[in-house]
Amino acid sequence: MFKILIILFTTFLTSSWGLSLNSMAPDFSLMGANGKNVELKQFKNKIIVLEWINHGCPFIKKHYDSGNMQMLQKKYTAKDIVWLSIISSAKGKQGHVDVTQAKKEKEEKKSFASDILLDTDGTIGQAYGAKTTPHFFIISKEGKIIYQGAIDSEPSADPDDIKKAKNYISQALDELIAGKKISITETKPYGCSVKY
Repeated sequence: MFKILIILFTTFLTSSWGLSLNSMAPDFSLMGANGKNVELKQFKNKIIVLEWINHGCPFIKKHYDSGNMQMLQKKYTAKDIVWLSIISSAKGKQGHVDVTQAKKEKEEKKSFASDILLDTDGTIGQAYGAKTTPHFFIISKEGKIIYQGAIDSEPSADPDDIKKAKNYISQALDELIAGKKISITETKPYGCSVKY
């Protein structure tokens, strides 16, 4: 009975694809690629992008091998937005890395993410309801979830589809920077399943 109540409570807190919009983003403390612990609360009063990644996933390769993800990271971190890439792949599963490997991947992929964080036991991925790689969450300066879902409107692993896609992340961040409300706040994420 207790287990059923937990499941019902979790379902109530989450939307179809993650957390309820405008709910407070779950806090966390995760090891970063630079060997230091990173806490969400240290970025108070900043817009934060959380991006779930797994470099073995073809959908992640689509956006990294084309340079699309790095272009987004570079553009928005230059505008004082915090971009955190999170790896929730469990040990022995595709995409799992240790600190040394995460640092190497960051350099090899020429990532402009503020940091790459290791969620080896999957606790944070589960808390956010991260389903796919990639799966995005945008957190407001007030610490609330204001966007969750896909990177764009073309759910394929084909890099040629990037140019015809509507990029939900850049649209949302540009609207925020301009002081506007986000027009699309929730989309269905696409990609490989997170390897918990």
